[in-house]
Amino acid sequence: MSNQAEEIKKKSSISYEIKNEELNDQENIKVSFDWTEYETHLNNEIQEERKKFEEIYTKTLPDVQELEIYQGIVTHVSNKTIIVDIGFKAEGAIPISEFRENTDIQVGSEIEVMVVKIDYKGQCILSYQKAKMLRNWQRINEAYEKSEVILGYVAARTKGGLIIEIFDIECFLPGSHINVKPVRDYDTYVGKTMELKVVKINQKTKNVVVSHKVLIERDIEEQRKEMISKLDKGQVLEGKIKNILPYGAFVDLGGVDALLHITDMSWPHINHPTEVVQLEQELKFVVLGVDKDKNRVQLGLKQLQPHPWNSLDKNLKVGSKVKGKVSVLADYGAFIEIIPGVEALLHISEMSWSTDLSSTQDFVQIGDELETIILTINRQERKMSLSVKQLTPDPWINVQAKYPIGSRHTGIVKKFTNFGVFIELEKGIIGVIYTNDLSWVKKIKHVSEFCSINDELEVIVLALDTQARRLNLGHKQLTENPWEKYEKIYYVGSIHNGVISNLFDKGASVKFIEDQKIEAFVPLRFLEKKDGSILKKGEKASFKIIEFNKESKKIVISHTSTYRDKVQKKEQRVRNRKFERSTLGDIEGLVKLKEQIEKEKNK
Repeated sequence: MSNQAEEIKKKSSISYEIKNEELNDQENIKVSFDWTEYETHLNNEIQEERKKFEEIYTKTLPDVQELEIYQGIVTHVSNKTIIVDIGFKAEGAIPISEFRENTDIQVGSEIEVMVVKIDYKGQCILSYQKAKMLRNWQRINEAYEKSEVILGYVAARTKGGLIIEIFDIECFLPGSHINVKPVRDYDTYVGKTMELKVVKINQKTKNVVVSHKVLIERDIEEQRKEMISKLDKGQVLEGKIKNILPYGAFVDLGGVDALLHITDMSWPHINHPTEVVQLEQELKFVVLGVDKDKNRVQLGLKQLQPHPWNSLDKNLKVGSKVKGKVSVLADYGAFIEIIPGVEALLHISEMSWSTDLSSTQDFVQIGDELETIILTINRQERKMSLSVKQLTPDPWINVQAKYPIGSRHTGIVKKFTNFGVFIELEKGIIGVIYTNDLSWVKKIKHVSEFCSINDELEVIVLALDTQARRLNLGHKQLTENPWEKYEKIYYVGSIHNGVISNLFDKGASVKFIEDQKIEAFVPLRFLEKKDGSILKKGEKASFKIIEFNKESKKIVISHTSTYRDKVQKKEQRVRNRKFERSTLGDIEGLVKLKEQIEKEKNK
């Protein structure tokens, strides 16, 4: 047993030594192996060959970008996914739920898909619906850019319009764009297919607005152009009054709207179209003008009737007297209707010999009947001008003899202005009195404070200009200027009794008791009484004149000065007496001192 054990030990030790030698040999091989030589060998031979194969393989793969659409072929269809080959190194899977609307998908079908993402493993994540949506959105934009007409299905109505499905995209059709005429019942369009045009796209919100009305308008415009191209000036057509406005009416000529201006409705002047035409009224019209570039037609109604000038009295000529009624007023004059449809101009300069007319309304009003004389008449041009003032002699011919400077007259107040008043001395002779020539003493802010319209007022002629037909009058000059007398009475320092007639923020006005016509001003600081209170309206008091200006007719007075000046004078007298007493006392003292000094010297 012992011999066998020894043999086993020897064998195991020998095998152990052999294994150690083998391990040492392997370690020596690893250490002595030249890796650089091995890698260089690969770079030079194997790696170059590998690059060639990679380049050939890479060229066979398409340049696939995310969020782009590619054509693919269905390679496998299962209950959950559809496998699509787009020519990339790996196929992509799409959930079967994206093909609910397309049940004809089978192996070999060609479809468009979008590469949503390429993950880190090189796998493509595809989408059939996103590709479809992007392609439909591109078609919508293309239709908008090319202004194409497309078909849309009315899916539902909504507030203010309809929901339209176009290329599986929901679009909005406003109610105002359904038809050229207002649509009240939107439900009648639901479930129908309509021709539409994309009019607005919001790229940010993906909102699309479509219109059916623009297609109707386009058809109408084409029909209108075709009809207008056949119209010509002078044609007589039947039409219906479609709309009436203050300046005229629109007439439907059977698809073409034409304008009938108010001035072409009647030869006699009218104020509103309803005096001649009514809505839905069918009449005959004559084509006055056709603008084929702007597709405008102008019609006439009165032109189908004989012109009133043809019935005007043949004997009327320059110098003939005619009567008429004022039909129109303008800044430059008035139009007088001689007979219905025949109007003549009465210019403002021919209304009166007077030059004070600032507007036509100063002389005539609509509806007034006047007798006039014809100044000019042209039957070919159908123009006539009239005059009213030529019916009477020019009163300004002998005006110097009748109204010499300094002469006194009585006139009628006719008109107020900001600078004075107009006085009519006789028909055609009107003079002006400026505000500062109305009164010597009264301060007049507006002429209405002094007189009223149609009052009789005595005046004196101050100036006369026959060429300019201007007559300046005065009223205050009828009496002597009282300020010559006031200068001697209300001199500075004199005291007078007065009554507070009005109070202001800065003082008060006072009327002297001895002459109520004249007023003086008291500053606020000079209204204080002896007891410290302030004079009130209607209170009597004595006032001292502190300022008098004959040129500006201004008198400033003071109540406070009447008693303060007396106190100041009394105080001054007291001070003077004290000074005198002190001075006399000093003199007596000096005399006594002198006498005493002389006595001491004599001793």
